[in-house]
Amino acid sequence: MKKILVTGATGQLGSELMVLSKNYPQFEWIFADRTQVSLDNLDVLRSQLETIHPNFILNCGAYTAVDKAETEQELANIVNHLAVGIIAQYAKDRSVKLIHISTDYVFDGTSSVALTEEAITKPINVYGTSKRAGELTCLKLNSDAIIIRTSWVYSRFGNNFVKTMQRLLQERDTISVVNDQIGSPTYAADLAQVMMDIVTAEDWISGIYNYSNEGEISWFEFVLAIQEIGGYTCEVNGIPSSAYPTPAKRPAFSLLDKSKIKEVFSINVPYYKDSLRRCMRLLRSE
Repeated sequence: MKKILVTGATGQLGSELMVLSKNYPQFEWIFADRTQVSLDNLDVLRSQLETIHPNFILNCGAYTAVDKAETEQELANIVNHLAVGIIAQYAKDRSVKLIHISTDYVFDGTSSVALTEEAITKPINVYGTSKRAGELTCLKLNSDAIIIRTSWVYSRFGNNFVKTMQRLLQERDTISVVNDQIGSPTYAADLAQVMMDIVTAEDWISGIYNYSNEGEISWFEFVLAIQEIGGYTCEVNGIPSSAYPTPAKRPAFSLLDKSKIKEVFSINVPYYKDSLRRCMRLLRSE
């Protein structure tokens, strides 16, 4: 029986893969948290991988605290860059199939058209820089790896934008949300399914792929959709990013072009509002 190792198993994507795993009993699943696969401890990481001895690695673990990364540059670099290099080299040496998750934050946000996999990368914050370094190391050490760039990830698990906004929309009379950062959300359950579609595909075709849900919206419009589906009455105001300064700069435009993944792996990409409805329905039933 082939073995799938999921790193970052307690995160949003890892948690969704755990739910999905019951549909794939032909695999032995190893869901590793940070003690079992220590992305922040390079001295033990390779021996941990040797002990698990997987056939597939789905690397969902990452340092994702975007603002905190500005002051924790070394840790972000270790987890998002150096650890990825060790995983990529291990996978190469042992003929292990690797899917590594990356981010829209590798772009600077100055584009006005959906970004393809070939678009020029130019991160504008520490998190994005560390993730781009991870991509480059992964590709350099393991040309057989698959990298999936995604954006605005949410799920019914963990802390995320959708759950925070649901709470604020119920607690407050009015909230303000930035309306000049454009992209598309990603329901982690959809991304988890895409990863398994790739794992079980007839052909393994390496390289970088983009994946998010369909739609081009601002964070403000995302909140309006959450409000509409949830039936909340809170007043939602759109504000410019300049009115809500954060330690890390965000790309103003990071909409991902999904043409490649659709074509290569015959992926059907759901519209963002349909996926948001599914997630919120599950949150309501919990």
